[in-house]
Amino acid sequence: MEPHDDTAFDPSSANNPASESAVGRTGGAADGSGDMLDTASSAGDDRRLAESQEKYLRHAAEYDNYRKRTARERAELAPRAQAELTKQLLDGLDDLARFAHVDPTTVDAATVVQGAEMVEKKMLKALTSVGLEIVNPVDQTFDPNQHEAVATEPALSREDDHVVSRVYQVGYLFNGQLLRPARVVVKQWNG
Repeated sequence: MEPHDDTAFDPSSANNPASESAVGRTGGAADGSGDMLDTASSAGDDRRLAESQEKYLRHAAEYDNYRKRTARERAELAPRAQAELTKQLLDGLDDLARFAHVDPTTVDAATVVQGAEMVEKKMLKALTSVGLEIVNPVDQTFDPNQHEAVATEPALSREDDHVVSRVYQVGYLFNGQLLRPARVVVKQWNG
C-alpha cells in the first residue's frame, strides 16, 4: 500500500477559502518566471538609466569646457585686437615723433604741414582698415542720428532746406556704430 499524500488535490476543497489561497499561491508560483522577467527588465532599465546619466554628465562636462574656452577666447580677443590696432598706429606715431623733435629754425612751415598731413593719412589708413568711417556730410541732408547741428543759416531755395552747408568737426563711425556725431551748420528755408 502506498503512503497517503496530503498534498493531493481534494475536489471538495475547491470552494474552501483556505484552498483558494493555496491555489493563489500556486498560481503565484507559476508566475515566478514573470518575476524573473521583471527582474531582467528592471536590470535593463537600470543599465539604460546609468548610460543616460553617464551621457548627460559627459555632455554637461563638454558644455562646461566649451563655455570656459569661449569665455577665455573672448577675454583674450579685446587685448589682441587692441594690440593689432596699436601696432598699425606705430608708424604714424614714429613720424609724429620725428616732427615733434625737429629744430624749428631749420625747418620751414610748409615741410611741417606736409609731415602732419602724411601722419594724418597713415593714421586714417590704419584706423579705416579696422572699421573706422569718417562722417563728413557737406551738401547732404541733415541726419540727426549722425549729425549734431551747432548752427543754422538761411537756405537760398526750398531744395536746400535741412542740407548741411559746413562741417565744424567731422564725425566717426566704427563698424556702423556712431562714435561721435559730425558737428555741422544746417541750411534752413524760411520762405
